[in-house]
Amino acid sequence: QVQLVESGGGLVQAGGSLRLSCAASGRTSISFTMGWFRQAPGKEREFVASINWIGGIGGYTYYTDSVKGRFTISRDNAENTVYLQMNSLKPEDTAVYYCAADSSLYQLRVALTPASWGQGTQVTVSS
Repeated sequence: QVQLVESGGGLVQAGGSLRLSCAASGRTSISFTMGWFRQAPGKEREFVASINWIGGIGGYTYYTDSVKGRFTISRDNAENTVYLQMNSLKPEDTAVYYCAADSSLYQLRVALTPASWGQGTQVTVSS
């Protein structure tokens, strides 16, 4: 079992930046795919970004279209931590952001049903 703890959410004005962190513990591995999802009020949870580690190459990242060029996902394998740097934030980015992990890239990135979830952290962007 993998435990995930997010931090770094808060209130920011439109155009501002925030960095979310997700510390992983338990039965985690460098080969796990890590990602971020978000859920806005009254909407379904949606995929935001993912990163999976390919030996000899490094981290392969993927983003949903609405955050490309504004958000950056990264990971520190030594610290078992994944980050989401969010720049040029918009009011429509307001949501609870969840960290996720799975040993399967498919489960997280395609099926959108990762095995492990964090508790979520609130991000509010004011206009």
